[in-house]
Amino acid sequence: MQSEHQGPFHCFRDDAMGEDDATALAARIRAGEVSALDVTKAAIERAEMAQAVINGMVATDYDRSLSLARSLTKPEAPFAGVPTFIKDNTDVQGLPTRHGSAAVPSNTASKTSPFAEQMLAQGYLCLGKSTLPEFGFNATTEPAHGAATRNPWNLQYSSGASSGGAAALVAAGVVPVAHANDGGGSIRIPAACCGLIGLKPTRGRVVDNEAAKTLPINIVSDGVVTRSVRDSAGFIAAADEYLRNPALPRVGHVQGPSGKQLRIGVVLDSVTGHKTDPKTRKTVEATARYLEKLGHIIEPMDVPIPASFPDDFALYWGLLAFGVKLQGRKLMHPQFDKRQVDGLTNGLESMFRKKLWKLPAALWRLKRSQQDYARHMSQYDAVLTPVLGQTTPPLGHLSPTVPFDQLFERLTRYVCFTPLANTTGAPAISVPMALTDAGLPVSVQFMARHGDERTLLELAYALEADHRLPLISNLGDRRYAGDVAVMV
Repeated sequence: MQSEHQGPFHCFRDDAMGEDDATALAARIRAGEVSALDVTKAAIERAEMAQAVINGMVATDYDRSLSLARSLTKPEAPFAGVPTFIKDNTDVQGLPTRHGSAAVPSNTASKTSPFAEQMLAQGYLCLGKSTLPEFGFNATTEPAHGAATRNPWNLQYSSGASSGGAAALVAAGVVPVAHANDGGGSIRIPAACCGLIGLKPTRGRVVDNEAAKTLPINIVSDGVVTRSVRDSAGFIAAADEYLRNPALPRVGHVQGPSGKQLRIGVVLDSVTGHKTDPKTRKTVEATARYLEKLGHIIEPMDVPIPASFPDDFALYWGLLAFGVKLQGRKLMHPQFDKRQVDGLTNGLESMFRKKLWKLPAALWRLKRSQQDYARHMSQYDAVLTPVLGQTTPPLGHLSPTVPFDQLFERLTRYVCFTPLANTTGAPAISVPMALTDAGLPVSVQFMARHGDERTLLELAYALEADHRLPLISNLGDRRYAGDVAVMV
């Protein structure tokens, strides 16, 4: 459905939710200042208001969330009573899981996936399922078979992907936090497009989803997108308590910036050879200057990957498409219809078939990337990069209806900084830092050593303190300091 509303759009209102983040909302519920039931009712009203404009939902579970809210008498979990959405590639018992594809028939999950159980154990109430592009392969949420998910900051632009529905719902104020997962940037990219915090955890930090267990290299991490650093910090602290991985250092509950001096490498251009666009470059440079003023050591850094990495990752991307088409009936639904997959999935599969002979060497190099990255990072506490090679594109630019060769070229120019964290398993975070002339957020990415989400959150807190973007509902109350947007 084509929305008549011209962005920005939001549904923040004077209701039980207000403009609270998840941390504040949970605290008010615990204190009895507001009931979980009133919060859930307010979120449902917002969801219905937003759906006609941004199209971020594919299924709802209002009755069950209302019932759970009514029964919540002792909200002890850290986010008890806070409404959320689960992405539609993750099972929730009683709801369909269609992976954003017309090839997957409508179905009802018989059980809740392990990660969804981990997230909901924090007290969140699931209102339904959020949109994604087919199988999470694209960097925009605009399926060939249905309506696009629109960016609340400017409705003519992409909300990113693959967790585009989650990011749009959070940015618009429907819920303060939503589930996202990331196999090549799918937490960080939509967070960047929609002005949110998007933390991709270290591999093994949270429960693996079932799809990840079948991959030759587990590139998928689950997490959330949020409007505040403290919500992301609260999520990862609770996740760390739920799953104690002895191979990783504990994160703990990070509650603010650290006073320690860090050595931070800066990468401005991708190993693909494509130059970062001027607005994105200026935003990264302005962030580096600010960090230097805070006392950190900032220096240029070589890209910690070989020149073969883009082609190797593209081949792995193609392997995933090949696997989906080959095993769709086993992995997703007995009536999976591969004839209905979109142009991007078909194009990736075709590309993979032509280059299949290169796979063994590519897999070897991708697996080795974890050691290569660790070696490069031995002298650094973090690395600062763009999230994306270009600012957020308008709807249609990355549509799966674009001829594959043209679309693939556009995607490789756009998604050129995020995949490294997926193959290496390193943690990475997207932090919004500026706005374009079209009113769209521009974000930066930090990556850290394996297991060091703490440093990423501390850096994000330091930036948020002085460079927080306004909520969409307060867009009239902003000014600019250099190239960085700051709250008045």
